[in-house]
Amino acid sequence: MNLHNQVVLVTGGARGLGREIVRGFAQEGAKVVINYFQSEDKALSLKEEIGENAIAIQADIRNREQVQQMFGEAKRYFDKPVTTVINNALVQFKFDPISKKNADDISWEDYQAQLEGAVRGALHTTQAALPDMREEKFGRIITIGTNLFQNPVVAYHDYNTSKAALLGFTRSMAKELGAYGITVNMVSGGLLKTTDASSATSEEVFQLIKSSTPLQQVTTPSDVANAVLFFASPWGKGVTGQNLVVDGGLVMD
Repeated sequence: MNLHNQVVLVTGGARGLGREIVRGFAQEGAKVVINYFQSEDKALSLKEEIGENAIAIQADIRNREQVQQMFGEAKRYFDKPVTTVINNALVQFKFDPISKKNADDISWEDYQAQLEGAVRGALHTTQAALPDMREEKFGRIITIGTNLFQNPVVAYHDYNTSKAALLGFTRSMAKELGAYGITVNMVSGGLLKTTDASSATSEEVFQLIKSSTPLQQVTTPSDVANAVLFFASPWGKGVTGQNLVVDGGLVMD
């Protein structure tokens, strides 16, 4: 299915990487569902920017009922089901190497908060999308990971662990859902310059990344968004269960 025929849901789509993903799909003519939790003003502004091919819907991805309602509202608005799900939302986390919790301070509740945002949220969106995807014999599910679980330059214990778990979720779903024409893949960026979540990162850290990276540049949200579009496009139809690292070559898997 070409991108302009798809209805794409982007969780956490109002800001940062999510906003760039939304814009990328909209530029290709796709219909886009901008999911947000608290960023209502940014979501509505982005919807206004795109026009009738976008709808902004508030839902907490950790809440199964709210996610189901969001899918129903999107289907009614566009008169066709969601075909493509981008699990991008990041719940209550900042990339702050100074104030992060260390091994002595981190709690199970910290881990649980990130696991619920990453894995539980992806489970809810996947299960809400499945009935229509099976009927259409087409689906694209793309999770957003990180290169930090492969090379934890900064030990963000809760975040890194949740993204590693999300890769297990991605590959298990890919194994089961491939028979229905549904691909499930992960795109893992590096530390992006700059999003709300990475705004606490110092320029010195970004310069260190730049000097250590073969491409001699810091990854941007648009770099990652382009890879997401690849997995959703016809060119990515033969790929599933994969984790594509988009970080300029910093981590070579």
